[in-house]
Amino acid sequence: MGKKYVNLKALLAILLVVTILPWNQANAEAATAPFDPFEKSIEEVAKALDSKQTTSEELVKYYLERIEAYDKQGPAINAITAINEKALDTAKALDAERTSKGPRSVLHGIPFVVKDNFDVVGMPTTAGSVALKNEYPLKNSYTVQQLIDAGAIVIAKTNMSELAASYGRLGYSSMGGLTLNPYNLNRDASGSSSGSAAAVAANFAVFGLGTDTSGSVRGPANVTGLVGIRPTHGLTSRTGVVPSSLSLDVTGPLARSVEDASIVLAAMAGTDKEDAATKDASKHVKAYAKALDASALKKARVGVAVDFFGDNEEVDAITKEAIAKMESMGTEVIRVKFSDRTKYLWTPALGPIGDAEFKSQFEKYLSTLPAGGVKTLEEVIKISESPEVLNSKTPVNPARLDGLKTALEKAETLNSDEYKNIVNHVIPETRKSVEKLMKDNDLDAIVFPTMSCPASNRFDKEDPTYVCNAYDTYAASYVASATGFPEVTVPAGMAEAGVPIGISFMGPAYTEQKLLDLAYSFEQATKVRTVPTHTPNFK
Repeated sequence: MGKKYVNLKALLAILLVVTILPWNQANAEAATAPFDPFEKSIEEVAKALDSKQTTSEELVKYYLERIEAYDKQGPAINAITAINEKALDTAKALDAERTSKGPRSVLHGIPFVVKDNFDVVGMPTTAGSVALKNEYPLKNSYTVQQLIDAGAIVIAKTNMSELAASYGRLGYSSMGGLTLNPYNLNRDASGSSSGSAAAVAANFAVFGLGTDTSGSVRGPANVTGLVGIRPTHGLTSRTGVVPSSLSLDVTGPLARSVEDASIVLAAMAGTDKEDAATKDASKHVKAYAKALDASALKKARVGVAVDFFGDNEEVDAITKEAIAKMESMGTEVIRVKFSDRTKYLWTPALGPIGDAEFKSQFEKYLSTLPAGGVKTLEEVIKISESPEVLNSKTPVNPARLDGLKTALEKAETLNSDEYKNIVNHVIPETRKSVEKLMKDNDLDAIVFPTMSCPASNRFDKEDPTYVCNAYDTYAASYVASATGFPEVTVPAGMAEAGVPIGISFMGPAYTEQKLLDLAYSFEQATKVRTVPTHTPNFK
């Protein structure tokens, strides 16, 4: 009896060992398996770096391989204008620092891309203009430096609409040509932060930086399935960024999730003594990602801006489905309408402000660059009209060139009664109008389709499947631009053409946390984002 019992115990022990060995082996293999960065979040990449599943050097090599495979060959997305030749050395140094001192932040050793109107030392700042191809800044822009200080790595600079204005050629520049949408190569990636958006969507980096004057972060994010944030005007610095119109310009993140965008926003925002608009920024910056609330929509009251429907059936249907989803989660939804002036602000406000401000602000920026380079708008126009540029493969968009000439002519309007009236009366009155609408209806946010039509045709290739009845598909973006209010766009669905459609949450100044909570709540409940078909994982 005792012998049988002993044998039984031995048998059980053997069975236990046989059972545990494969489990331990599987876990050991999982721990030592190569880390695949494809579609991974900032937190996932940071954990892989902390656990030594990967290194920053390996990450940089991975993204450079993807850029090599997909940017200028294969689908030829054409999002990248320049590779940071120091990225690998920086990654190695940050790996060594992680080992000796630990990570600086969750962004330590994580690669990102930068729109080519941000200054990055060692790389030219062209803003898409071939006239600026040899302009090398002396220091990093404030926001880029904030991210570098947090340990992030600039891996590349990205294409953009020339000098941040598209004039019918979205995502096209004389410096970089045309950026394509990685979801549909017959469609554009919007503008002007097209390159950063396409690069992040295509997994050329973990996140990207863009600038937004009248929709230049939100539009590209919308059509490439990303989360884009236009922060409150003055929350993020514009120092070391080629200006378009400082009354309207902001810098903001583009990322594949609300959480990632929230992490980047907190890292890049803050008071910059060289940008007076940011004097109160540090009082308002929060650790947005740590406080994200997936249940935010259950207790929210939102207004649906009905002014921006009716231009495309698919966009309307997807937006209405998104609103129905919110209601099913407990959100109280009411219809709201903007005033006649507020629902279209380009002609009465944004256009004239941009024309008046561009020349003086642009030339002030040029004065910060080393001696010997281009210093005036007239010089840029002259180079743009030169036979060398006009006869190149990527001449300046003729309409953009006309726009530069208009800005040259209207620079004197900076002191005009019209300009002063817009800045001192039209803009403040618009801001008060939107604040009153929200207060009267007790709203947490105003919701609308980010763009009223899907990603549009490339300027150089007709796509008969594109339908848009809009006078201006970007009109909804102008409200946040004119008021200086924050807006977050988040993926909501896919059009039949295979391009993403997004919805926006907009609110009063410095309500980023609330808007991000609502966007996060929607994102987690729907999870509609898909991977671009033309830049799949090749690992």
